[in-house]
Amino acid sequence: MSVIPFDQREGHIWFDGRMVPWADAKIHVLSHGLHYGSSVFEGERAYGGQIFKCTEHSQRLRRSAELLDFEVPYSVAEIDAAKKLVLKESGLKDAYLRPVAWRGSEMMGVSAQHNTIHLAIAAWEWPSYFDPATKMKGIRMDLAEYRRPDPRTAPSASKAAGLYMICTISKHRAENKGYADALMLDWEDNVAECTGANVFFIQDGVIHTPQADRFLNGITRQTVIDLAKRRGYEVVERRIRPEEMAGFSECFITGSAAEVTPVSEIAQYRFTPAAMTQTLMDDYTAEVQPRAKAA
Repeated sequence: MSVIPFDQREGHIWFDGRMVPWADAKIHVLSHGLHYGSSVFEGERAYGGQIFKCTEHSQRLRRSAELLDFEVPYSVAEIDAAKKLVLKESGLKDAYLRPVAWRGSEMMGVSAQHNTIHLAIAAWEWPSYFDPATKMKGIRMDLAEYRRPDPRTAPSASKAAGLYMICTISKHRAENKGYADALMLDWEDNVAECTGANVFFIQDGVIHTPQADRFLNGITRQTVIDLAKRRGYEVVERRIRPEEMAGFSECFITGSAAEVTPVSEIAQYRFTPAAMTQTLMDDYTAEVQPRAKAA
């Protein structure tokens, strides 16, 4: 994977309705989104030239903005079309896409109802969120110090940039200790999610996952739950206490970037990636691959 800094790459980015050279996709340092977190984004993948769950991501982008009290000035259909144009112009078949919307720079202060809302979309190659060799063995995770906030204190159903501040801190601290990621609890000390992915556990053939009413209900999470139910697996969505992790045999996380990634360790708790996790990994891979068109 390329290590070229993101502001020095080649190509084009869709910016406010037109394709601009990558290096020209800039905003002013006094943009409201930079200072006050009035920004929402999506992370999604294309496989074989087709964007997986494209429309669902565009719908969520607009919903996220509404929860932050602004409206993305493009329809779902227009956002879908823009993403497809970006993918085509990038020349990539397998890619990661990042739409992002934010308040502009007309007003600098907490109140900025009349600032222009901007939208940009970029695509780049991002093969795997975790090292492939490590992924097959199961990643190691730490327990994060910070908690996911009470929905009464933050728009937890929005994919808002500001909500990821504590995720960055938590992931950095985990990586500094040799872990790949961190598991975050909610404000009542229930298991919540990872810094950028949802979490699942398996015990005695039953899948357990935290109820997604206190954090983002991931599109990949919903996809994997559907795949599990198609297999006839029982999926229980509920509050999970950290000490319950001692009784689970398998664990995996899901997200557009992480896809389906096995976990071998969360702090003092150990898991062994096995048949059900492997089956769901395979099913997810099959699900995202473009379907052959009928003749």
